[in-house]
Amino acid sequence: MIVRRGRSEDLPWLIEHDDASDDWIKRCIQFEEYFVVELDGELAGFLRFSRFWGKIPYMDMIRVLPSLQRSGAGTALFRAWERAMVGEGAQHLMTSSEWAEAEPQAWHRRNGFKAAGSIDLRIFQSSPEIFFLKDISGTPEA
Repeated sequence: MIVRRGRSEDLPWLIEHDDASDDWIKRCIQFEEYFVVELDGELAGFLRFSRFWGKIPYMDMIRVLPSLQRSGAGTALFRAWERAMVGEGAQHLMTSSEWAEAEPQAWHRRNGFKAAGSIDLRIFQSSPEIFFLKDISGTPEA
């Protein structure tokens, strides 16, 4: 399993597997806001992030191909991102999921995130969005 930053040659695969617009995907590649995981030389998943308020690393999306879920690929993506953000001097990580999504929330909690509040975005989705924070200020650089 290889985890690395997304590159321009990953663009066709990311466009096929990410729900973001083509322009946003291109922008995120340009600003190195993708991590991808390869299994047996093939892309198997990605983690896309941005910066909340331009400061706090915010995991926008993590996705692993359905046939490869529970293979450790998602955890490998998350750990690579976390290490990179520690290396960049980040103090916290942030993410979110819909209130009704129990499985993603459990994943966030298993990976050290704590609920930090919610916002009702039902004009866009069926249930409120719950936000999670992880304090990485004491994490040593790997």
